[in-house]
Amino acid sequence: MVHEHPPLPLVDHPPYTLYQNWKVTMTEARLKSLTLPEYGVPSVRPTLSAAIYEARLARFLERVWAEGLDAVAVYADREHSANLSYLTGFDPRFEEAVLVVAKGKTPVILTGPENQGGAAAAQVAADVKLYQPFGLLGQNRIGTLPLDQLFADSGLQKGSKIGAVGWKYFGQHEATTPAAWLDLPSYIADTLRSFGTVSNATALLVDPTSGMRATIELEELAQFEFAATHASEGIKRVIWGVRPGMSEFEVASLMQNIGLPLAAHTMLSSGQRAYIGLNSPSDRRIEKGDPFTTALSYQGSLTCRAGFVAESADDLPEGAKDYVERLVAPYFEAAAEWYETVGIGVAGGLLDSQVRKRLDTPFFNLILNPGHLIHLDEWMSTPIYPGSTETLHSNSAIQLDIIPATGSKYFTTNIEDGIALLDERSRAEFAERFPDAWKRIEHRRAFMADELGIRLKPEVLPFSNLAGYLPPLLLAPNMAMSRV
Repeated sequence: MVHEHPPLPLVDHPPYTLYQNWKVTMTEARLKSLTLPEYGVPSVRPTLSAAIYEARLARFLERVWAEGLDAVAVYADREHSANLSYLTGFDPRFEEAVLVVAKGKTPVILTGPENQGGAAAAQVAADVKLYQPFGLLGQNRIGTLPLDQLFADSGLQKGSKIGAVGWKYFGQHEATTPAAWLDLPSYIADTLRSFGTVSNATALLVDPTSGMRATIELEELAQFEFAATHASEGIKRVIWGVRPGMSEFEVASLMQNIGLPLAAHTMLSSGQRAYIGLNSPSDRRIEKGDPFTTALSYQGSLTCRAGFVAESADDLPEGAKDYVERLVAPYFEAAAEWYETVGIGVAGGLLDSQVRKRLDTPFFNLILNPGHLIHLDEWMSTPIYPGSTETLHSNSAIQLDIIPATGSKYFTTNIEDGIALLDERSRAEFAERFPDAWKRIEHRRAFMADELGIRLKPEVLPFSNLAGYLPPLLLAPNMAMSRV
């Protein structure tokens, strides 16, 4: 499929090329005694109206029909629910679900028995039909209509051109016929193919430039700020509360999870387990000098930090006493430059090259793109990759994601948090509609500039209460990296 990239929203500053010679007066990154402000924590989560979902689905279908398709099927399961949830407000639990829309027909949501109520409460007008095999094993499936009949009843016809939306799309470097590659379960993909030609339409939603979910309504950005505030506060409680002798379970309990849906599983590990990456907490007892990593990700947010359970360099492993100077300081400089460079109109390749210029060595061993779009799924897609000419635009949410994997006694460091980009007009509207969130954002920006030496462009809105704050020695959490 060919995806037309729409014009970018108006920006309120010249293109980034005019900023290339702009520099911040700074000293070398160093540990500094800091008092992290109390930015506040919201208790009321902004809501999305049914009108927003109805408009989303209408725009999506316009794009589908513009591609010459006769119908579209949007797949979801517990791990990959973002596209269906974005379009309908229905987030399936335990089971698979499929939204089927044929041209000129009423949308149909197929679910198993446990999601019938959730689908009926969707924020868009749709018929809800039961397909028992989407339910858990062992449930009664007697009398279940065949999937092909349910698709036909939904409006699919023989010879149709059907778009399939999973959660990934593919390029020519991955497959000779990428449009034919589907990431749906084969029993669904095979049944769809029995009606005609099926092509991957996922990019209509998740392409980092033209995808619908790459441009976010203010209401949803306000939800993401709510989520990021709470996620970062959870990690802050861990950083200030971890002590030798506690179990990982005990430390993870400090997060005080508020129950929002997660975009990624909760992570916390120490000692040798920390080197594995992505681990959930265990009953292991934490020791002084342990490497330590943790992350909490509510939908629309993620905060991650990594370091050592140490109070000073004396507690660090032999051979890594210069951990702060050798690894953390250059890493923080790269992250600070990322923060100061990111903005509307900036090419993803520029962010990538700046980070790699500093950290693309065998020692740092970067393992991922240094940033990506974040949405209901923690990594939606990314315009940040080597040579990328895709430019960042207003109304997007972006995750700083620079991860060294030294594989050595130096372990790693991490300063993952999310930001949003909003042009001048949208910032004014956001500030008017969500004044408490705006006050937190302004306070974060001021602290980053005044105490951390990170000066953000006007359109860069930090959503995390830990934005820019990197304490590498977790038993001295008030000692954090700074450029001033």
